[in-house]
Amino acid sequence: MTLDWLGLVSGLLGGLALFLYGLDKLAAALKAVVGEKMQPLLASLTRNRWAGAATGATLTAVINSSSVTTVLVVGLISAQVMTLTQAIPIIFGANIGSTFTAQIIAFKFTAIGLPMVTVGFAAALLAKQDVVRHWGALIMGLGLVLFGMALMGDSMAPLRDYPPFLDLMRSLSNPILGILVGAMVTALIQSSAATTGIVIVMASQGLISLEAGIAVAFGSNVGTCATALLAAIGKSREAVRAALVHVLFNVFGVILWVAFIPYLADLVALVSPARPDLDGIDRLAAEVPRQVANAHTLFNVINTFLFIGFVDTMARLVVWLVPDRPVVLPPAAQPKHLAPDLITTPSLALDAVQREIGHLGALVDGMMAVIMPAALKGTPSELHRIAAMDADVDALHAAMIEYARRVGRQTLSQKQSRRYIRLMEVANSLEQIGDIIETELVQTGLRRAEGGVQVSAPTQQLLLDLHERARFGLRLAVDAVVAHDADMAAQVVAMKPGFSALAHQAAEHGAKRLTSDAPNRMRSYTREMEVIEKLRRVYYFSKRMAHTVLDPQDTVVAPPSGTAAQTPQPAESPAVQSIAATPALTVAEKTSVQSDGDRH
Repeated sequence: MTLDWLGLVSGLLGGLALFLYGLDKLAAALKAVVGEKMQPLLASLTRNRWAGAATGATLTAVINSSSVTTVLVVGLISAQVMTLTQAIPIIFGANIGSTFTAQIIAFKFTAIGLPMVTVGFAAALLAKQDVVRHWGALIMGLGLVLFGMALMGDSMAPLRDYPPFLDLMRSLSNPILGILVGAMVTALIQSSAATTGIVIVMASQGLISLEAGIAVAFGSNVGTCATALLAAIGKSREAVRAALVHVLFNVFGVILWVAFIPYLADLVALVSPARPDLDGIDRLAAEVPRQVANAHTLFNVINTFLFIGFVDTMARLVVWLVPDRPVVLPPAAQPKHLAPDLITTPSLALDAVQREIGHLGALVDGMMAVIMPAALKGTPSELHRIAAMDADVDALHAAMIEYARRVGRQTLSQKQSRRYIRLMEVANSLEQIGDIIETELVQTGLRRAEGGVQVSAPTQQLLLDLHERARFGLRLAVDAVVAHDADMAAQVVAMKPGFSALAHQAAEHGAKRLTSDAPNRMRSYTREMEVIEKLRRVYYFSKRMAHTVLDPQDTVVAPPSGTAAQTPQPAESPAVQSIAATPALTVAEKTSVQSDGDRH
């Protein structure tokens, strides 16, 4: 007999691809479907260790696969609806449920994989309600997981009739060799149930001894860990830890029992049905299959009872083996002023946060500098690169918030508390502007490119002037906060009439051109109005930042000279130059601006 090795390898790799893709779809759909609703249910199902183990055993017995149970657990952890401590007893119980197949060589649950893909795809494609589409995606993802497992198993199926393979199974007199073979076979065919089934079939023909059959069944418990490890590829650290729990539990359990295989064989021979009326091979064929199945069940039940008291220890062990990845900020997002040794001196720490505002503002201004040309006439790849720039903004913002949180835990005076709150408002406003650029202006540009919209030169100039004015207000607001300069802050607020007039002029121009016969006029008008609205919001957040400096109760001074963050100063457009040339406000005008309060 010859084997189609190309078919074996291609089937294995193709099944693996479907398996991993289905797992990703399943995790995403689980998060969309269950959300907050699943947490109380899971908490009730895993309210204690024994309930969790019973849940894992029952689920595995129903779906006939401990691998699928572990995959589901990894998916739930990836979707952040189950913790590692909750998952460990379920994984323990899954091994008990897997022995159901050994007791009754039942149907393969993987057979319904393709029907699940069909039903799930139809629901995700045709349903109008989001909840139905999410459930369809979940069913399709699980179907792809099952079908991928079935494809891997089917591709390896010829090995079951391959004489060299069968000869190897007959020669398993050494328990260590039997465990290794069982592990390798199960890792290949992705089913401990199939491996155990082969052992039982061979035992029913008198081709394998009880002790050798037990060793191979033990090995199948180790080999099935391969599926859990595959499921954890590319997943969160918690998901990797869950897979590692499965590996450690099965491996340690097998190691614990290796020396006791003869005693386990005697025990199951004692409790299993006997056929003393038969002799030789006939008696072995009649008794060994049930004995192997009982040994498999007894092994997993006893292991669960032994390990269930060490759930917390197991959790600590896998956290130690798979620690959280250290947070490494990209170079541009590395804080420049947030020195940890200043935290115990709140006034100096708040000075550091105030200076870091300049750094965060420079990152946001870098996005503002390039977004408008790209939104009006750039390519999708250019827009995606701009969206990626927001990662630095988010990372630095998160670092600032964490630093400020630690400062806030110190004893602050009333004045320091007000300053602390205002600085957080400024940092959040800058992060919001970054999000406006990343998600909204970039999406407007992408829709413009996809729709083939061409923005006319006069319209482009109006929008660019409005953009430059919004950018100038942003830069001025950041500088006002860093230097705590009320004059600059007042200028930002005083820009409102001119900015609103320019925005109205751009909107009026778009409305007049709406009646023209230019191609894609309606789409072009929609994109132009989106740009105007987003720039209005940028100015709104800039004005909010300026108001934090204009609070009459605020007597904070600028940080020491020479320490303020320096924001790049690119060449200004004529519109911005005219704003910069505006005379400084008088005291009466500043008072009027301050009384404006939060009327943005």
